[in-house]
Amino acid sequence: MSESLVVCDVAEDLVEKLRKFRFRKETNNAAIIMKIDKDKQLVVLDEEHEGISPDELKDELPERQPRFIVYSYKYQHEDGRVSYPLCFIFSSPVGCKPEQQMMYAGSKNKLVQTAELTKVFEIRNTEDLTEEWLREKLGFFH
Repeated sequence: MSESLVVCDVAEDLVEKLRKFRFRKETNNAAIIMKIDKDKQLVVLDEEHEGISPDELKDELPERQPRFIVYSYKYQHEDGRVSYPLCFIFSSPVGCKPEQQMMYAGSKNKLVQTAELTKVFEIRNTEDLTEEWLREKLGFFH
């Protein structure tokens, strides 16, 4: 019998935190890093960061474990406008345990729907998480 794909629920307090995060008034970069509690089969809060650059964010991610990140990014356009795209980043490093990878992959869509996010990116090598990478993904090429 093959293992069925596990889709983890999102912890109630995390759902509330994500909702508040979407409507935050602060103008700095910020991140919510989430992980899966394997025993409870729940997506839970791992860490929260304020004023964190993409380069600092990559240093917070484990090298061999997947993480979900919701990242509020302050982007200054050439014409002086500022936008704050909200990104969902699925960090799934090469070298993760396959069952861990499957659990995260199976839970990603539910979490994206719960957080109501549209900018969804996946990254396999955390070293690639840079300001340039993020701008390119978001379609900001300058």
